Amino acid sequence: MMPTDTGASVRADGLRLALFTDTYAPQVNGVARTLERLVAALEARGGVVRVFAPFDPEGQEHDAVERFGSRAFWAYPELRLSWPSSTRVEQALAAFAPTLVHAATEFGVGLAGRRAAHALGIPFVSSYHTSFVAYAEHYRLGLLARPGWHFMRWFHNGGLRTYCPSQSIVDEVNSHGFERTAVWSRGVDGERFAPRHRSSALRERLVQTNDTLVLSYVGRLAAEKGLDVALDALERVERARPGRVRWLVVGDGPYEAEVRRRAPQGTVMTGKLQGTALSEAYASGDVFLFPSTTDTFGNVMLEAMASGLPVVGADVGPTREQLQSGGGWLVPPGDAAAFARAIVALVDDRALVRDAARRASTFAASKSWDVVWDALLRDYLQLHRVHAPPSLR
Repeated sequence: MMPTDTGASVRADGLRLALFTDTYAPQVNGVARTLERLVAALEARGGVVRVFAPFDPEGQEHDAVERFGSRAFWAYPELRLSWPSSTRVEQALAAFAPTLVHAATEFGVGLAGRRAAHALGIPFVSSYHTSFVAYAEHYRLGLLARPGWHFMRWFHNGGLRTYCPSQSIVDEVNSHGFERTAVWSRGVDGERFAPRHRSSALRERLVQTNDTLVLSYVGRLAAEKGLDVALDALERVERARPGRVRWLVVGDGPYEAEVRRRAPQGTVMTGKLQGTALSEAYASGDVFLFPSTTDTFGNVMLEAMASGLPVVGADVGPTREQLQSGGGWLVPPGDAAAFARAIVALVDDRALVRDAARRASTFAASKSWDVVWDALLRDYLQLHRVHAPPSLR
């Protein structure tokens, strides 16, 4: 476990981080946004970072990002994958001369980074962002679980540390033989996500009467996010409390057409939002809906809580960790009827919503990004001091 004391911000002077990832800006997802924050934080503290990632046709060239030829992933065309040559990666890595290599993916670019780090004798760490078991179960790939875990264990145990976003994920991977794991948690920007961003103009668009409950969803529109459960639940809610709930959906993805087809009448779908528009969308809701059972953390939950929204979420480990403060309600995973009952109860009792919203805001206020980066940097620097060859110290 990494230390979590909160002294003065840890400096990154002398740290040269090579970050290998299959997803990075301009892509918008939890992993890409977290890694972009990591880069900004280390650079602000005196470190130097070079990102190695697949080419993205929507991206702009940047000196700090090395791009590799890529192809769209068949299941998610927005995600692009690369399989760069070992020679090219070793040459690029040697030219950059990192003090630490961090792979945020087990495939393609991450494999190349792992090989190159070992070949050059550079300390190597990894991070685990995708719950393999949850995705395998969702896509009915249970037969792949055993060889999949064997590969994951081989990949991550080849490093000095495997960073996981929550304790429940640490426990999961440890049960499959992972070694040297630690929690690398997530924070939230309390300036960007806060109740004061509530937009009266958006509320007027959403709220038909004073007793309308605005139920929000922010994230990728993908089947594994539990959106079929959400749609079933909202159909039940509409029958029980006609016209009392307005669904606000922010995001895009491969399941968008299905969501549009099945969403209740009056649903507002904004597409992907960023900046002020995203802050206002969060803060203009009343309750946040998070039915996913596959997320390893759920950054959007924390952003919603900081914006003053309690959460109705599936009762799985990562969500349970965030809602233990009382800032929301846990529902049996995949149980649309239970989700509907929880939402109806909140339609009928706004005092319950207000009380949970206060607890959600208090919990989110304790999740400072500075504390997160301090803990991660201390571990980075400690690993480098202990394991780097003399030429890199």
